[in-house]
Amino acid sequence: MSTKFLNHVSVVTGGSTGIGLAIAQGLLAEGAKRVYVTGRSRKSLDEATALLGDSAVAIVSDVSSLSDLEYLRTEIEKRGDRLDSIFANAGICEKNQFGATSEPDYDRTFDINVKGVFYTVQTLLPLLSDGGAVVLTSSICSSNGMAELSIYNASKAAVRSFARTWTNDLRGRKIRVNALSPGFTRTPLMDNSLKLDAAQIDSLKEYVAQVTPLGYMADPQEIASAGLFLASADARYITGIELTVDGGLSQI
Repeated sequence: MSTKFLNHVSVVTGGSTGIGLAIAQGLLAEGAKRVYVTGRSRKSLDEATALLGDSAVAIVSDVSSLSDLEYLRTEIEKRGDRLDSIFANAGICEKNQFGATSEPDYDRTFDINVKGVFYTVQTLLPLLSDGGAVVLTSSICSSNGMAELSIYNASKAAVRSFARTWTNDLRGRKIRVNALSPGFTRTPLMDNSLKLDAAQIDSLKEYVAQVTPLGYMADPQEIASAGLFLASADARYITGIELTVDGGLSQI
């Protein structure tokens, strides 16, 4: 077993599926002492912990709820843990038609993707050790104008901005803050948030294969490995950046 994260304690929000689950698996495979994974579905969390094992602690928590975040903090404190890293990964991606977008649609995305990231880190910050790492899941959509995703795009741009500002805010504690920006990745978000059917997902895969230099859609483990790098000592002199992991799509 590798020991890159030996005795490491981490929180991964949205850790029951997709990129978050892959990050949790990577942390534990590299020797982490304990990984707290959160999500809104008890069923998904139970399935995740069956894969992750006894070193994972699953907590039902909605990042848009401050009381849920306080509960998460209390559960960590009850076990006497200090955090070495925070992966603020939970998020949704829903299409919206500009000109016909309701206020609840707007609020739902910003409550989870922006407010949720902000208050996850702020709430857990007192538990994060000096010299720790924060990894925020943004998106390549933070810097493009992908159609029918104006709310999502803007929410991820806010996350990217947090990484810059918090790098400055936390410089006295030597806490590193970086944004991880995936490209097209095959996760349950496509089924649950975007509500794509199998034929639509296959069509999207074909499109991605054509427009992406590396010629395929990523799997969650490929994104997670970049996030793990940002949280590791290998990235000890890296802070405030956006690490784009998209097969070259946004670089050409």
